[in-house]
Amino acid sequence: MTQIRLRNSLTRKVEDFRPIDADNVRMYLCGPTVYDRAHLGNARPVVVFDVLYRLLRHVYGPEHVTYVRNFTDVDDKINATALARKEAGAEGSLEELIRARTEETIGWYHADMDALGALRPDQEPRATDYIGAMIAMIETLIEDGHAYAAEGHVLFRVRSYKDYGALSGRTVDDMMAGARVEVAPFKEDPMDFVLWKPSDEGLPGWESPWGRGRPGWHIECSAMSYELLGASFDIHGGGIDLQFPHHENEIAQSCCAHPEGSFANYWLHNEMLQVEGKKMSKSLGNFFTVRDLLDGHDGEKGVPGEVIRFVFLQTHYTKPMDWTRRKAFDAHDALNKMARLLGQAGTEGLKNLKPGTPFPWVVDALADDINTHSALMEITHSGVRKRLKADEMSSRVADIYASQLMLGFDLKDWPAAQQAASAHDQTLGIIVEKTGLSASLEDLTDKLATLRATAMETKDFAPVDAMKQALVAAGVEVRMSKAGVELLPGPDFDPAKLEGL
Repeated sequence: MTQIRLRNSLTRKVEDFRPIDADNVRMYLCGPTVYDRAHLGNARPVVVFDVLYRLLRHVYGPEHVTYVRNFTDVDDKINATALARKEAGAEGSLEELIRARTEETIGWYHADMDALGALRPDQEPRATDYIGAMIAMIETLIEDGHAYAAEGHVLFRVRSYKDYGALSGRTVDDMMAGARVEVAPFKEDPMDFVLWKPSDEGLPGWESPWGRGRPGWHIECSAMSYELLGASFDIHGGGIDLQFPHHENEIAQSCCAHPEGSFANYWLHNEMLQVEGKKMSKSLGNFFTVRDLLDGHDGEKGVPGEVIRFVFLQTHYTKPMDWTRRKAFDAHDALNKMARLLGQAGTEGLKNLKPGTPFPWVVDALADDINTHSALMEITHSGVRKRLKADEMSSRVADIYASQLMLGFDLKDWPAAQQAASAHDQTLGIIVEKTGLSASLEDLTDKLATLRATAMETKDFAPVDAMKQALVAAGVEVRMSKAGVELLPGPDFDPAKLEGL
């Protein structure tokens, strides 16, 4: 079995990945707050952890991997949009308008992430469906002295968890010195964070032992991951911007509520995204959503989702990623060449193409801390040509396809693949008429088969080798096995060079 190695943010080391249960590998990713379209930065963790999900499914089997990514649908921005719609005369209660807004936004999110080639997680819990689990966890924390109620709020006692700060590498006192913390008279300690807060009549809320209110942000992921993955699971991921305070707070409240578990054993964080070398921001005019790129914006042509994905995967997830127009242009060119590799199967072969077995060197690159850059170089046109001989290319199309799918690229329907398949059909078994040749590849196949049969008797393979070399020089892929001889025109096929044969 392939050994996966991952950079664990908790230990700051690249470690061998050893799941708690190889038959039940579990991963949780912090998902979006669904108040608007996903911007380009929101898409990076989706693509990164989609590749890891594909790798885990390949190594352990699809039925043995559970991937959970949540939707946060309790948020002040969602409330504000719903209130604005209600004030504008929209029908329905505030809760109904909030639900309609989040349904709309989740639909956008799915469409955008689908366009980037991301598989849907096994579970996509909505925070509003787990309010009861959140209340139960908060009650446990209060009972065990890790939380306290004050003026309709419930707060977590940060100093009650001795390992607080281990993930971010800072002590509580260090955090106090440099952090912006909410100052409130009901807090025992400025670092204590909210688990539950009151809601007035103009805001959505749920009944609780502490009055009508709504959960704090951090408790949501803790409750949902516990309900779906248990007190201990394997991998927790997210952007580096979530490491503190969100992930730090998740660890504290989860380990205190369920001390029998370890919460997440491996923490993975992707770095931030830039645009043309600068931080993406509205003030700089370089802020755009995934849909802006897909459909085109500011007079620019739309960018295919595969191109966005390719650019993302060129940079290791632990490094800042820079989106540039030049990278997008080069990615489109590389993808066209990758698609043409599939076209070697011919029109019918491409139509019925099923994935074979991913190349081991592609899997090994991904197993090395999700080294997407190295894996990507292996599946490009030039990368494949370095690994495979000319006469192997067409016979390994299914494996080429499987290797592309490992990184989330399904290029069968790309125009370049269709064009290459059509060109393959036009030349298969036919010597182009303008050369004046009357022979066909079928004739040459029979000739090579006869030479081979004779060589098997005489043990003189020189004529076979000479003809094979001439065919390869003409761009013909030669396949010889116990089943017989097969000749196929490769991507560099030149029928003029067959005249001597």
